Amino acid sequence: MSVHVGTSGWSYPSGKGKWNGLFYPRTRAKRDGTAGFDELRYYAEHFDTVEVNTTFYAQPRTEITSGWAERTTPRFQFSLKLYQKFTHPRMFREAALKSAPGSAGTLLDLLATVTQSDIDEFRAGIEPIARAGKLAALLAQFPPSFKRGPEASAYLGQLLRVFGDYPVAVELRHSSWSDAFGETLQLLNGFGAAWVQIDEPKFRFSIRQNLLPNVTGFYYMRLHGRNAAQWWRHDKSEDRYNYLYSADELREFSDTAGAAKALVKKTYLYTNNHFAAKSVVNAVMLKAQLGAPIEGEYPPELVEQYPEIRDLVIVSNPKAQDPNPTLQSPRPKLDLPVPR
Repeated sequence: MSVHVGTSGWSYPSGKGKWNGLFYPRTRAKRDGTAGFDELRYYAEHFDTVEVNTTFYAQPRTEITSGWAERTTPRFQFSLKLYQKFTHPRMFREAALKSAPGSAGTLLDLLATVTQSDIDEFRAGIEPIARAGKLAALLAQFPPSFKRGPEASAYLGQLLRVFGDYPVAVELRHSSWSDAFGETLQLLNGFGAAWVQIDEPKFRFSIRQNLLPNVTGFYYMRLHGRNAAQWWRHDKSEDRYNYLYSADELREFSDTAGAAKALVKKTYLYTNNHFAAKSVVNAVMLKAQLGAPIEGEYPPELVEQYPEIRDLVIVSNPKAQDPNPTLQSPRPKLDLPVPR
């Protein structure tokens, strides 16, 4: 299918919302002759795409990305988030200040300025993924503070030009971009960049979107969850992603994706509500609604906690791990409607 569904990130080993013992088995035995349990290999048995967050926090390294390419199936696709220096200079500056307290402000401002060396380093780091034909898109995720104006528009155009030989998806969050819908669309379309469609709690200046594709190359959608109560105020950053979409809430997005696939070459949907593997559950539900094959086996702990997928997945070793007989039956055939 031209529709690819996955999660934002695959490794959440700590915190209240960790995946270990839910999506990843409690008994993390060696698989396929590897040195230990490989989360990425396991993930790739279930989904054909993933959105990578680690490239936002540090420049990608070839020895890491080449390993990703080697450990996934030939059809697997990675969407790689641009390094924070390209989209979040203030965040980069604050991180630099923490690592070097007392540094002069002008020096930090210079460090936060994108250089050709930064661009070359990022491009070199993702080359193994691109060379393997496994690059879905580069994700340029801008913060709500990134408002439309002459300087911001010029910078966005420059960034798209620099990475113009890759598919680029642009996530804009401030309403100033949708207020100038025609101008923003012209800018993105001129570079063949997909305008990322997002679902998240709304704030006063949230961007307004129609969920429709803007280019024929590809369509890109991100579901962040709707935990408005903890979106801005939370004890841990993971708390904001503690939200499970219902089947009815997901239907809007699966219907849109089903329609979009007739208009674009490829469609990517990523669930970012990663707390306690809720993104995994919602990705499975989206695949079911789209009529896509649900591959791999799922731990009984995940199905027990999220009965929404009980009839959608095959449970791994249920007789040995779970005495509940309802989890031991094979996955039934589903009579799903053809996506519109």
